[in-house]
Amino acid sequence: MKKVLKVLGCVLVLIICVALIALGITGIRTKLTQDDYSSVYTDEKYQTPVGAENVEVITQDISCGYAVIEMFSAWNGGDITEESLYDQYGKVVTSTGNKFCQEMNKQFPEYKTEIHKYVKNTEFIDIMYDTLAAGKPVPFEWAALYGDEWTLHYSLIVAADIPNDKITVANPYGYYEELTLEELLERTSFQAYENMPLFMKMGFAIGLFEKNTIYSVE
Repeated sequence: MKKVLKVLGCVLVLIICVALIALGITGIRTKLTQDDYSSVYTDEKYQTPVGAENVEVITQDISCGYAVIEMFSAWNGGDITEESLYDQYGKVVTSTGNKFCQEMNKQFPEYKTEIHKYVKNTEFIDIMYDTLAAGKPVPFEWAALYGDEWTLHYSLIVAADIPNDKITVANPYGYYEELTLEELLERTSFQAYENMPLFMKMGFAIGLFEKNTIYSVE
């Protein structure tokens, strides 16, 4: 019995050490995304407001991932809905960033959707701007408030007016949301998510969730 307890103790210590290392690596990766983006306000490239037209907000009924795909489909002239996606699979298949990207490519083969994880702030802005400049809405992951509760959420960026520091998001909680770049990036890096539960922090640590994650659509 003593040997068993000793082994279990060693295993527990090992698990704790691995978890701490993983959390530390995630913290470093997050910090590396936080480069200075102040130059974008005067950069000639970003002086023209850009956006995707006629993106209608829907209020999610099943999941934010399915709701974003429904909004993108409606913008694209299609008829995919949350319900049709759920009926197809019998479950939600967009819980992770990679799976969401796969589903975007499956449902919209006329486009190439690519996931970009842990990108620097300046890279995030550039991908966002280029996609909007091409007239396409931009899927992304961020921390969003549902009532008083923070959640991990998918939404669509539909417009950017960088000189006036205004980013417009179609949020499937049922409304458009206008933010500054600072507010947007605090939430894509999840710094805005106060008191994040440990199990969610571990989700980032093991790669289940990602920070500063945006999808380019070409």
